[in-house]
Amino acid sequence: MLARALPSIFTVGNLFLGVVAMILAVEGEWKYGAIMVIIGMFLDGLDGRVARMLNTQSEFGKELDSLSDMISFGVAPALIMYTSILHELGILGWIIAAVFPICGALRLARFNVHPGIPGYFIGLPITAAGGVLATMALYSGKTAGPTVLVLGMLLLSYLMVSQIKYPNFKKIGIPRSAYWIAPLFIIALGWLAARFPEEFPKLVFIPLALYAAYGLKRSVSRRRRANQDEPVED
Repeated sequence: MLARALPSIFTVGNLFLGVVAMILAVEGEWKYGAIMVIIGMFLDGLDGRVARMLNTQSEFGKELDSLSDMISFGVAPALIMYTSILHELGILGWIIAAVFPICGALRLARFNVHPGIPGYFIGLPITAAGGVLATMALYSGKTAGPTVLVLGMLLLSYLMVSQIKYPNFKKIGIPRSAYWIAPLFIIALGWLAARFPEEFPKLVFIPLALYAAYGLKRSVSRRRRANQDEPVED
């Protein structure tokens, strides 16, 4: 019974952290909200792996995962971004904040209908996009204005609904023994986040941003090569 419920427990944990992130954002503690999103990312990475390991995949788990991702990586990061900087833009800030979760919902709906091709996601996964956005908000004090962050948020929204291919690391094999140390790993992450609340999220931002940029760069390079290979008409 516990084995069948374990993946859903991870998923609900991810959802809980997403709700906590939104509460922290509303209370003005959006920096800690970003940490909740990051920890939620690791729980999200575990639920599917554990379900496959225990052979407990189900349509219920799939739908619960999508709904949880929408909250934790769609709505929560957008609210973090709004409370950190977009609130300065008035109604325009409302619209920009709404665009991200809307694109995230479209991305999840498309994935549920068309999962993509083996080994790849079509469009930037909402988990990665939400992680980038939540941690990107931490750089709001280091930019001259909101323009750079707003453009970054709109770019992430576009990447989610685009046709750009991104590598899928979720199905990479991991030894069964590694799953039992996952709770310890998550506790260690929580300790690091509490011990270094400013530096920890910024460190996570780097690989996530590189992952988002990788797919975009690869797509641009592929189109450039395709244009060069097109025959010239006489």
